[in-house]
Amino acid sequence: MDVRVPFMRVLITGASGLIGTALQRSFVEKDYEVLLASRKEPKSANEIQWNPDTGFNDEDLRRLEGLDAVVHLAGESIAGLRWTDEKKKAIRDSRVRGTRTMIEAFARLEKKPDVFVSASAIGFYGDRGDDEMTETGSAGDTFLSEVAKEWESEARRAEDMGIRTVLLRNGIVLSKDGGALATMLTPFKFGVGGVIGSGKQWMSWVSLDDLVEVVNFAIENENIRGAINVTSPNPVTNEEFTKTLGDVLYRPTFLPLPEFAVNLVFGEMGDALLIDSTKVLPKRLLDAGFKFKYPELRSALENAVK
Repeated sequence: MDVRVPFMRVLITGASGLIGTALQRSFVEKDYEVLLASRKEPKSANEIQWNPDTGFNDEDLRRLEGLDAVVHLAGESIAGLRWTDEKKKAIRDSRVRGTRTMIEAFARLEKKPDVFVSASAIGFYGDRGDDEMTETGSAGDTFLSEVAKEWESEARRAEDMGIRTVLLRNGIVLSKDGGALATMLTPFKFGVGGVIGSGKQWMSWVSLDDLVEVVNFAIENENIRGAINVTSPNPVTNEEFTKTLGDVLYRPTFLPLPEFAVNLVFGEMGDALLIDSTKVLPKRLLDAGFKFKYPELRSALENAVK
């Protein structure tokens, strides 16, 4: 395995989010120089203003010369109540147009980044029932599938510039500080958590700690390129997830949420995030020798909620 680790200069977009915040800590611990691309006015020396629609100004662009890696996480949250047409447009544009402006910025650099790590999602595969999805699986036909395909297509343009490109098809990230698990914790702690729909739908998850290590692995391992599934090797059904989370929290899980109620309250978003079944396996990571710290759900949840 060809690994290079020394001091690096790394740029992160979406750095204020759950994953970006954890990555910052990891990179700082490694003594990397970390630059943060933000839409807001810079408040510190390591921040660079960036507009997903228009990119960087000339002065800020010069600071991107000679970067070792760019980790691109920026994107409109897919959570909320219902997906209006306006919300769906924001979800798509923030990912597709934001990635496009980043690639356009690379084209203007004399010394381009060595590696571009761009977020994607297992939504790429859509609703696939009990089928096991590895990285060779085809894209689905849902809204999130279409977004992921366009998102990845824009990111792959970096390869044409000679930049090693890695696409992170992230699963459900387990952390009490944000994402799906943080949303679930309140009802479960009050004893009103339960199985959603049939409970037979597959949930492909990953601990936040492991996701951070995957990003580091992708940056440091020059043999990693293209799409990788960032999920535990042990996906579970919603029924098993519900029972395990209840056990970890010492709370009952006897109040189900029927599928019709999900559709009534959340509409298309509820189907995509709560009802659709996607059983994803991280074949390329395992083949490359990556070792998950939390491959089993119970230990991952215990770590996440401690």
